[in-house]
Amino acid sequence: MNTIHTDVAIIGAGSAGLSAYRAAKAAGASALLIEGGAHGTTCARVGCMPSKLLIAAADAAYHATHADAFGVHIDGAVRIDGREVMARVKRERDRFVSLVVAGVDAMPEADKLTGYARFIDDNLLQVGEHTKVQAKSVVIATGSSPVMPAMYRALGDRAIINDDVFAWNDLPKRIAVIGAGVIGLELGQALARLAVRVSVLGARGRVGPLSDPDVRGYAERVFGEAFRFEPQARVEAAVREGDEVRVRYVSGDGALVEETFDYVLVAAGRKPNVGGLALLDTSLVLDDDGLPVYDPLTLQAGAHPVFIAGDANGVLPLLHEAADEGRAAGTNAARYPHVAPFDRRAPIAIAFTDPGIAMVGARFVDLTTDSFVTGEVSFEDQGRSRVMLRNRGLMHVYVDRVSRRFVGAEWIGPDAEHIAHLLAWALQMKLTVDEMLRMPFYHPVVEEGLRTALRDAVGKLV
Repeated sequence: MNTIHTDVAIIGAGSAGLSAYRAAKAAGASALLIEGGAHGTTCARVGCMPSKLLIAAADAAYHATHADAFGVHIDGAVRIDGREVMARVKRERDRFVSLVVAGVDAMPEADKLTGYARFIDDNLLQVGEHTKVQAKSVVIATGSSPVMPAMYRALGDRAIINDDVFAWNDLPKRIAVIGAGVIGLELGQALARLAVRVSVLGARGRVGPLSDPDVRGYAERVFGEAFRFEPQARVEAAVREGDEVRVRYVSGDGALVEETFDYVLVAAGRKPNVGGLALLDTSLVLDDDGLPVYDPLTLQAGAHPVFIAGDANGVLPLLHEAADEGRAAGTNAARYPHVAPFDRRAPIAIAFTDPGIAMVGARFVDLTTDSFVTGEVSFEDQGRSRVMLRNRGLMHVYVDRVSRRFVGAEWIGPDAEHIAHLLAWALQMKLTVDEMLRMPFYHPVVEEGLRTALRDAVGKLV
């Protein structure tokens, strides 16, 4: 049994782990990066990048089949070749993964260890059956995995997760998507635009991350026109019949529905990968879900030399948040016991649907009713949006009544991913609605819709 001594041991070589490794080294500590699975980060392998490649293909198909309104007519039917679609998705995905792997390969060999780690105590890890690692501090950056309820596990290879989609060689004919969160909506709409018959079945009325009732209702109507969308379905049974799955569910209006699909894509949430870490062998305090109780500002588990970052802490499973948390955890681990809180950036969430969904800052559901006013704009009559025939959307911006500061927004609409960044910057700079309106707005651009919403908020403040 080999024993390695290091200042900082990092479990997991994803976005948070890689960032923690670099930060620990920059702080002058020795660091060991431990990984038992595939390298390449969730984002590059099965998350952000391959899903956007599929969405790009779907958008190309959609625009090709909706050009008539502009007087542009395509002779003959638009043909979608599923094999070509998936070949490009995988080819470009592999390129993104290779870039991440190349970065890991460039690290000193002495700083990397292959194998699954588990705790023996707070400072001692067992990696595989070959190595013990004695560390002054440990960073848990093990990421997360999709949840697969027992009902669907019984379907064998007919029940898949988003990871499996990007291993397809061709597109299926029919698919049920279980879950109406960001992953379910993005993949559901993309597959529908690629001529797959799609039913998206939510359970609690959820539409992506939206909490504003008016915006959520608008989004539900939009997606209901794009594919079969049941945000309040109650699935009663999912039974495999050969290479098909028969799903029986009660829709939101009480109707009993039975449909047959080639696959069931389960997008019902993710859970932190901590089950194999033997955390019960440590002195860490665990919550009801078996996760270490930790300080969200320092990422430290109690007073222990253990830090938890990225998807593994179950807070914000987003790449930029994972990278920021990894950097903070790596720095604090290197300097332990002298730890410091880190400043989180303005909250921003985006669903790459069409129209796009975005949220910045405080959610509607978290705001006190009398503390803010809501500025509103419909994109249906917004100039540039109508020019492009992308005039679907509703935006709500929230402004504090007393300070007049912009505090948050939720919306669905064109170019949401870009407008979201403008609002996140405004929030992080603590701008008032008046200061935001003094900023330039070119004409004609979709961002003029944002200006309309801000002016509406000012009128309500008066």
